[in-house]
Amino acid sequence: MTSALPKAVLFDLLTALLDSWTVWNAAAGSEAAGRAWRADYLRRTYGCGAYVAYETLVQEAAAAVGLPPSAPEALEARWLELPVWSGAQAALDALAGRTRLAVVTNCSVRLGRLAAGRLTIDWDCVVTAEEAGFYKPDPRPYRLALDRLGVAPHEAAFVAGSGYDLFGTAAVGLRTYWHNRVGLARPDGAPRADLEQPTLDRLIPWLETLA
Repeated sequence: MTSALPKAVLFDLLTALLDSWTVWNAAAGSEAAGRAWRADYLRRTYGCGAYVAYETLVQEAAAAVGLPPSAPEALEARWLELPVWSGAQAALDALAGRTRLAVVTNCSVRLGRLAAGRLTIDWDCVVTAEEAGFYKPDPRPYRLALDRLGVAPHEAAFVAGSGYDLFGTAAVGLRTYWHNRVGLARPDGAPRADLEQPTLDRLIPWLETLA
C-alpha cells in the first residue's frame, strides 16, 4: 500500500531540479567567474524589492564582476541545455499522480517556462518571480503558487535548491527539503531546513512522513 503524501510539492527549479551552475560557469568561462557572477546576481535579486527584469539583473551582475556582454548572451543561448540533476526526473515521475506538482522560480515567465520544460512532467502550476512581482525569498511567489493550487501551506512541502529559499519557506510555513547539491553554506540567519541532503534520494520517504 502506497503511503500518503502532502497535497502538493513545490520545487525550486534552477538549483533544486536543474544544474544551472554548470551553464553559468560555461557562459562565464570558468567556475570561479561563474560563481562570482552568480553571487552578485543573487545579491541583486534578494535586494531589489519589487521585480526587476531577470535578464537585466543577469546583465548588471555580469558587468559588475568584469564579464563582457557576451556572457549573459551565452547564458541565454545555453538555456535549453540546462542539465537535469540525476534523480530529479525519477523523483518527479514517482510523485506524478500522487500529489500536485509545482515550480516556484526566480526567473522571467519566458525563461521559467522554457526551463520547466526541461523536465518531462505535466506541472500543475509554474510560478515565476515576474508573475509574482517579487523574487524569492519574498513570501509572495510561494503564496501565489499555493493559491493557484488551492492548497494551504501546512498541506504542502517545498524542495529548495538555494539556502535563501529557507527564509521564504519559513515565513510562509512550508516544510522544506533542501537539495543542497553543490554543498552551499546556509546563509547567515537562515532557518534550518526540515531535511538537508546532497541528493533527492530521501525526498519521497521524507514526504511520506508529512501527510
